Amino acid sequence: MATEGGGKEMSEIKTQFTTREGLYKLLPHSEYSRPNRVPFNSQGSNPVRVSFVNLNDQSGNGDRLCFNVGRELYFYIYKGVRKAADLSKPIDKRIYKGTQPTCHDFNHLTATAESVSLLVGFSAGQVQLIDPIKKETSKLFNEEGEF
Repeated sequence: MATEGGGKEMSEIKTQFTTREGLYKLLPHSEYSRPNRVPFNSQGSNPVRVSFVNLNDQSGNGDRLCFNVGRELYFYIYKGVRKAADLSKPIDKRIYKGTQPTCHDFNHLTATAESVSLLVGFSAGQVQLIDPIKKETSKLFNEEGEF
């Protein structure tokens, strides 16, 4: 253990420290394993949206989570706040070119363990209906991107 100038022992565990190379931080598992970190952009920020749905499946864990980071859209099993999701194994992952997801929501009325409808809105005005469980793309609305 390190000692301070007066001979006292320091039992503090550091969570971050700075060297001439930069700042080192202890990160929680969920933040460290976050897929494809989006670089910081001071001109504008990429909004992140999160949607939840409960599918009432037999396993007892029917909660599903969808979120977007930049041009990427992820779909995971959600195990609650006390247990971290395995972010390296999404149920579905989509990367969009030319436009990015700005909003999304599940159809809670028709959601089942085999199929769930997710409506995704994009920055260019398009709206897409997808099923992340079946990994299907059903329809694209406003394809011309007119508002």
